Amino acid sequence: MHDNHLSRHARQVLTVTQGKPRLHGPGADPSIARSWLRCLEDYHLDPALAMAPTVLEHGRVLESRERLQQVLQIAGNEMSSLHQQLSGAGHAVLLTDARGVILNCVTDPAERKSFERAGLWLGADWSEACEGTNGIGTCLVERQALTIHQGEHFRGQHTGLTCSASPVFDPHGELLAVLDVSSARPDVSRQSQFHTMALVNLSAKMIESCYFLRCFDNQWLLRFHLQAESVGLFSEGLLAFDGEGRISAVNQSALNLLGHIRGGLLGQPVEAFFDCSLDELLGRASANASASWPLRTRDGRPLFAVLRGESRRPVPAVPAPVKPPAPSLPGICLGDAGLQADFRKALRVFERDVPLLINGETGSGKEAVAKAVHLASQRSAKAFVALNCAAIPESLIESELFGYRGGSFTGARKEGMRGKLQQADGGTLFLDEIGDMPLALQTRLLRVLEDRQVVPIGGEAEAVDVRIISATHRNLLERVEDGGFREDLYYRLNGLEVTLPALRERSDKPQLLDFLLAEEAGGETVVIEEAARQALLAFNWPGNVRQLRNVLRTLAALCEDGRIRLDDLPAMIRQARPAAVPAVEALSGHPLDDAERSALLNALEQTRWHMTHAAQQLGISRNTLYRKMRKHGIARSA
Repeated sequence: MHDNHLSRHARQVLTVTQGKPRLHGPGADPSIARSWLRCLEDYHLDPALAMAPTVLEHGRVLESRERLQQVLQIAGNEMSSLHQQLSGAGHAVLLTDARGVILNCVTDPAERKSFERAGLWLGADWSEACEGTNGIGTCLVERQALTIHQGEHFRGQHTGLTCSASPVFDPHGELLAVLDVSSARPDVSRQSQFHTMALVNLSAKMIESCYFLRCFDNQWLLRFHLQAESVGLFSEGLLAFDGEGRISAVNQSALNLLGHIRGGLLGQPVEAFFDCSLDELLGRASANASASWPLRTRDGRPLFAVLRGESRRPVPAVPAPVKPPAPSLPGICLGDAGLQADFRKALRVFERDVPLLINGETGSGKEAVAKAVHLASQRSAKAFVALNCAAIPESLIESELFGYRGGSFTGARKEGMRGKLQQADGGTLFLDEIGDMPLALQTRLLRVLEDRQVVPIGGEAEAVDVRIISATHRNLLERVEDGGFREDLYYRLNGLEVTLPALRERSDKPQLLDFLLAEEAGGETVVIEEAARQALLAFNWPGNVRQLRNVLRTLAALCEDGRIRLDDLPAMIRQARPAAVPAVEALSGHPLDDAERSALLNALEQTRWHMTHAAQQLGISRNTLYRKMRKHGIARSA
């Protein structure tokens, strides 16, 4: 049966490539037909031949990941958000390099094996030359966003896949990476991919823009658009120039808005393209550019712009008194009193070199809190290095964490690679999802914490000065009990445990909503109408702060008149109802047990299920609280 399917698909491919026109179905799209022809004539592939994927050696995958380290850091959260927007199940979100080699994959852990059976391995080469027509490989050749749906794949063995891919370009217009969403579900229609493709394209543009901003962090950066409300969104033009006003880089949107090709702009003075002098332009600069102002091109077309950089306005002889800004922490909202108190404690112990363990549900902001602690500490000028222990395959995590010496294994780079511990020397290493770290690496990490030395693979011991913040959404004590986590490492990492409240439990939801919207609006004024605001505040947010940020990002990107209305919200939020209060379970018939259970529930409800605060109120440890909750069958409802 399988052989018949492969033969039937091969005949279909040959029919199209022999020039016989098709009005519908696979091969009707000219880009598909062109790709099938390349696969036959240029790559000499056989559509009926089933082959295992070409997977790069361990060392070459590490080398590729290091080369794109900044892109992987930027893309990580965007890929997780994209996976969540697609409802997760049945989708794999992939990032490849410019050759089509998969460098990162976000999928449901339970579905990972099924995607690997489809050939979507970390390190697998999905270029057209290896795998024929497919989302990743054909996107690389066509240099545009596209969907390859089931039978449109060249190889018959891939016709169960549907792939939507979008290119990511660097600031110089070179192909940097490909973002792809693949599904192996047989019921996926081509029409259903319009929404998926739009989300993939939006996420790719977000990664592209963030990478551009990071690459030119120390230069003047002009952001502009035809509409004032679109400055700060992914469709804006980005133009970087140096201290002499010479253009260093532009993105494609800038080229489209200015009507020039890239070669005609690079190295030219910026004032040659805008109707103002360099001094006038620099006088508009602001380190935290927000409000846009009118700007005309040399040929008179009106634009709106902001300029990031230090202003060059003349300094007055007698400077006016300036009110010092209120202290704030970048990237985090601490309006919740309990969270604020926990943050202050965390910072105090961190400054004394006490390891922090941050607990909380997925998406509750563990990395944001860890980074805020680092930035508020005396180590703020040093590196903050993050490693997600659950996102990196077990075969790569040892090299990522400890590094390696050149020639230490097949495929290793000659010059070797510095691991995350060495990169964080003098600063902070954030180990996210520490509960998923393999046992063998737990032993090595414990030795590093005790000896303050790291031993790269194939190398000698090196002294490191690094402070550790770890995080998990798991109950690590349960992992210790079932043998999945070392008890000695648990107590070594748990100098102070901070439990972040879920978004539904936070008292500062209104402030957090405004804080996140301001960040996602990119400096533009976006107003949420009251009905929409109440719906957002009443929603249960199972994905926590990450889900809220993602929804606000989409709303800010799509709102056209600076207002978010109830009808603009996703249907799941508009149609949600407040969660019903669970009925009180029947009493046990034992007065002492019933009294203890009632006291636990009262404390948990009064503290909004904040475990640390509830334990303090009851005068017991968090571990005792968890044990008593298990004894009485008390579980927090979703």
